[in-house]
Amino acid sequence: MKLRRNKPQGANTRFRLFLTLGLAVVLPALMLILVNLHDVKSIQRDKKVEALIHRDFQYILSTAAKNVTQRANTLTEEAREGFPEDNDTDTEKHRKLSLMLARSPWLAHAFVYDCDKGLILESQPKYSNEPVFRDERERTVKMFSGWFSMEGREMGGLIRGKAHQIMWYGGPTKGVDGTGNFYATSAFFVFPKLPMDRPVFGGVTYDPLYLKGTYFPQALEEAINLKVNEDTTQPLAMEVVFNDLDIEKDPPLAASTGWGPGKPEVTQKLDGAFLGLGLGIKFQGTTAEAIGRRWVIQSLLILGVLSVLLIGGLVLTYRSVNKQVALARLKSDFVSNVSHELRTPLALIRLYAETLELGRITTQEKKDEYYSIIRKESERLTALINNILDFSRIEAGRKEYDFRDTDISELVRSTLDAYRYQIEQQGFIFEESIESSLPAMRVDREAIARALVNLINNALKYSNQEKFLGVKLYRSNSVLKIEVVDRGIGIDRREQARIFEKFYRTCDPLVHDTKGSGLGLSLVQHITHAHGGQVEVESTPGRGSKFTVTLPFKGGLQAPATA
Repeated sequence: MKLRRNKPQGANTRFRLFLTLGLAVVLPALMLILVNLHDVKSIQRDKKVEALIHRDFQYILSTAAKNVTQRANTLTEEAREGFPEDNDTDTEKHRKLSLMLARSPWLAHAFVYDCDKGLILESQPKYSNEPVFRDERERTVKMFSGWFSMEGREMGGLIRGKAHQIMWYGGPTKGVDGTGNFYATSAFFVFPKLPMDRPVFGGVTYDPLYLKGTYFPQALEEAINLKVNEDTTQPLAMEVVFNDLDIEKDPPLAASTGWGPGKPEVTQKLDGAFLGLGLGIKFQGTTAEAIGRRWVIQSLLILGVLSVLLIGGLVLTYRSVNKQVALARLKSDFVSNVSHELRTPLALIRLYAETLELGRITTQEKKDEYYSIIRKESERLTALINNILDFSRIEAGRKEYDFRDTDISELVRSTLDAYRYQIEQQGFIFEESIESSLPAMRVDREAIARALVNLINNALKYSNQEKFLGVKLYRSNSVLKIEVVDRGIGIDRREQARIFEKFYRTCDPLVHDTKGSGLGLSLVQHITHAHGGQVEVESTPGRGSKFTVTLPFKGGLQAPATA
C-alpha cells in the first residue's frame, strides 16, 4: 500500500506566490531589461547617437547657410535702392555712389557699368588713405573694365536669370592692410526699372575686413543662439573656412566664441554669395563620439541599477513572503494550541463536576480535592482567556492599564501562593526571595500578576529534567527587579531576540511538543514597556534561563505599604 505525502500548506502557498510573481513581474521585467540592453548595444555598434547628432548639426548648418546667403542678398538689394538713376549725369552718379558707400560700411566698392558709356566706380571713403586699398582699387577698375568690355552685353541676360536678379563672384584676397587671409565677394545686379534691352548693370564689392570681423561672426552667433534657445544641454561652436584648405591645420576665416582646436563634426559648403567657403560645427569641449559613449555608459548604468533593484525587490519579496507564510503558520499553530489548552481544563472541569454531580464521591476530603481541581483549572482557563483578550486589545490599540499604588511585595507573594500548589504538584524545587521593605509602586496589579504568571508557566512547561524554580523580588538602586529562574532547556543566543515576538516559539523539540499560544512573553514585554520598564533574558541551552523584569520607581520612594 502506497502512502501519499502532501506538501505543507505553507510550502504550497510560497510556491504559488513565487510562481505568480515570476510570471507576472520578474519575467516581463527581465525581458524588458534584456531588450533594452540589446537596443543599447545596437545603438553603440551602429553609432546611432552620433548619427542623430550629425543629422541635427546638418539641419543647423543648412539653416545657417540659408540665413548667411539671404542676409547678403538683403544687404545687396538695400544697396541697389541707393544707386543713381539712369538719366543722372556722371558727376551725380559719382556723388550718389559715394553717399551710398558712406551709409554702408560693409561695402568696399560700388559701380555702374553702361556698355555705351563705360565704368563708373567709387570706393569706401574711410580707406582712401590706405596705399594697399588704393592699389587694390586700381586692380579692380582694370579687371572690371576689361571683363565688362568683353562680356558686358551678355552679363545683363545672365544676371536676370539669377535669383533676386543678382549674380555673385568671390574668392580669397588680402585685407586692406595687405595682411592675413580674407574673402572678397562682389554682387552684380540689374535695375528692374530699366528696359531689358538697356545694357546697364550695377554692382557692389563687400569689404573683406568687414566680412571676416563682423558679418560672419554675427551670423554664426545668431545660428548658435537660435539652437541654444531650443536645447541648452551642450554649448555649440561654429566656423567659416575655405573649402580648399586643411580644416585641421589652417585657421578658420571666422569662428564663434568657444571654438577650440580640432576639426568640425559636420561641414557644409556655401554657395551663391560665398562660393568657395564652408561652414563647420562641433560641440565645445567634447565630441559627438564622446557624447554617444557617455550615453551608452549611462544607459548601461541605469539598466544595472534596475537589475539590482529587481534583485533587491525579489529578495525583499522572498523575505516578506517567508515572513507572512511563517506568521500564517504560527497563527495556525496558535489556534491549534489554544484550542487544545482550552479543551484540557474544560474537560477536567466537566469530568470532576459530573463525578461530583453523580454523587460517586462519598468522603468530604475527596470532594474538597475535586473542588480545588475545578477551581484551579478554571483559574488556568481564565488566565489563558485573559492572555488572548489582552493580546487582542494590544493588537487593536485599545489596551488600557489601571495604575494604582500597590504593595508590590504583597502582589508577588499572593501570586506565588496561588500557584504554589501547582508548582509542588509538578515536583519542582521552589525558592522564593521577596524583599518586604519595598515602597509602594503605581502599577496595574492585574497586569503585573499576569506577567509574573506567564514567566512562571514557561518555567514549569520547559523544565523537563532538573525541576527548579526561583522567584526573586528586590530593589537595585532606583529600580525594582523581578527575577524568574529555571534550570530547563534554555534558549539559544540566536533566538533570544525573537522570543518576545508574537506567536514565535523556539526550535527546541520540547517546545513544539508542549502546547502553548506563543503569546506569553510578548504580553510580558508589552506590560513591562507600558510600566516604563524592560524585560531581559539570560540563558544557556541545557542549563536554564533567567528572566528579569525591571520597573522604575515613579514619583520617588514612598513609605512601605502595609499588608
